[in-house]
Amino acid sequence: MAKTKKTPTKKKVTLKNFKDYILDLLNESDSKGITLVSSDLLSEVENKYDNESDISLAYSAIKDTLKKYKGSIIDEEESTGDIEALIFNQLKKEKRTGLEAILWKCANILRTKEKSDNRKAVLGLVFLKFVGDKFVKRQEEIKQMPDFDEMYLEMPQFYLSQNVFFLNETSRWNYIVNNASQNNIATIIDQAMKDIEDTNPTLKGALDLNFYAPLNLETSKLKSLIDEINKISDNNFHDKDLIGRVYEYFLSIFSIYEGKAGEYYTPKPIVELLTELIEPYSGRIYDPCCGSGGMFVQSYKFLEAHHKDKAKLFVFGQEENSTTYKLAKMNLAIRGIPNDLGNKAISTFTEDLHRDKKMNYIIANPPFNLKEWYSPTGQNCKFTLGGELITPPESNANYAWILHMINKLDVNNGIAGFLLANGALSAEQAIREKLIKEDKIEAIMILPREMFYSTDISVTVWIVNNNKKARTLNGRQLRDRTGEVLFVDLRTWNQNKFEKKFVTFTEEQIQQVKSIYNNWQDVNRSKYQDIPELCKSVTKEQISKKDYSLVPSKYIEFVDKDLDIDYDKEMARIQNEMKELLKEEKKTQQMLKEAFKGIGYGIE
Repeated sequence: MAKTKKTPTKKKVTLKNFKDYILDLLNESDSKGITLVSSDLLSEVENKYDNESDISLAYSAIKDTLKKYKGSIIDEEESTGDIEALIFNQLKKEKRTGLEAILWKCANILRTKEKSDNRKAVLGLVFLKFVGDKFVKRQEEIKQMPDFDEMYLEMPQFYLSQNVFFLNETSRWNYIVNNASQNNIATIIDQAMKDIEDTNPTLKGALDLNFYAPLNLETSKLKSLIDEINKISDNNFHDKDLIGRVYEYFLSIFSIYEGKAGEYYTPKPIVELLTELIEPYSGRIYDPCCGSGGMFVQSYKFLEAHHKDKAKLFVFGQEENSTTYKLAKMNLAIRGIPNDLGNKAISTFTEDLHRDKKMNYIIANPPFNLKEWYSPTGQNCKFTLGGELITPPESNANYAWILHMINKLDVNNGIAGFLLANGALSAEQAIREKLIKEDKIEAIMILPREMFYSTDISVTVWIVNNNKKARTLNGRQLRDRTGEVLFVDLRTWNQNKFEKKFVTFTEEQIQQVKSIYNNWQDVNRSKYQDIPELCKSVTKEQISKKDYSLVPSKYIEFVDKDLDIDYDKEMARIQNEMKELLKEEKKTQQMLKEAFKGIGYGIE
């Protein structure tokens, strides 16, 4: 007798079991080799679901997303199987492979943990992986030394001299991989972190100590994460900047996931634009609110791209948030970038850890409109400008950041590129007027909205330059720009989207902005010309007539599209249309009169 095939019972998706359904879906997607991307179904769901305030919002989100993907209506009690079929069919089309698939899987293995714990756990292991790889590579180099002795392999100076961290046996990545199945693997990782920090003084305060064991992670999950991270290697992926690609990927993903991008991550295209504008070739570069160190990383990439000596650029920074301070130390460490971020995490306004140093370059993305920055006991809350002592308003730190950076710049040739919220362009008229009169501002460039993960507002690039005189700079002949400011409006450059809603710049656009700026500076005045709705060169006198406003739209020419209209022709067209309408109206009126007359109720 043939066995009757049992039809599996379809589980209904309801508001009560929604969370379990999402987790099951994640697990099944992994087993099917499908990696979920941040622009897909689950990330859109999470944006609402992680508020924990109303599960019905999440359920609506999943239905809305499926409708968008498939154009079909999902009923309140649609079966799990039917929904999965729709989802997986779409995800197969968007499947990511290779390195990015591995990275996304790493980011999702601990998805149910507290978001910041997830980030710390992943980035901590990524750190151990890359410092371990660099250690092994240095070991091989030591073995090739003419006077090689076995004992050299365990001598820290042979590693530290090449900017490679020394690792004892139990701190090395291969030891962690080999013990990943042990029940005490979390404790092993914690001990490795402590040993690395103890052995390498420059990492003091950079690593999360005693972090993994208290998380109480399942050994299987931690092993899965270690196994995935272990797949990331030069042997598997021949990427010129594998470390950078991996770390930037995780920082960007977690900044979207946590909604805290402003704290530790500035989108790469914006940082690239800043470095192209200030050209930090050699000297001291400083960021007073350095986040995860992305500005410094891009500055080194700028040097690589232009084939310059990276040893000639010296990094100085400061960061108030202790977690972000650690991120920066790790970020720079795994890339081998020497740095001085001070010996602790503390606000620049409370204590300037580089008080006696002047900087050749400053590059920064200060917190927008920071409140309650001022402290009566703070060492760095009053600033000089043109010989005058100025205290910015306590309610907003925007001008405190500006004045701090001007005070830190080399007085002869210092240049700064930084970001501020657009409100700063018209705030604090007295300080603005002083900035213009002292001729500190070289360029103001307003960016499109939605370039940041944490806010959709439009922000502005400020270029401050202590030397606007004619000179030769980086092989270019510059004219005297004393008393002039370049205004650029890039708000319409919003065509390039990623993750469906964020705006980005292409390499070509970045170079186009750089060209506008460099051509404006050039001794050959014919290279630059004002372009309506894009850029305008303005004098101090013109700015004074606008109450010293720095809003680009007050100066850049606006093209009135209505001026191109032939009014006689247009009015004739409208006149003819009105005539036709009036004819139709008369016809309708006559029909009504006749209808009423036909039933014995004539209308006079």
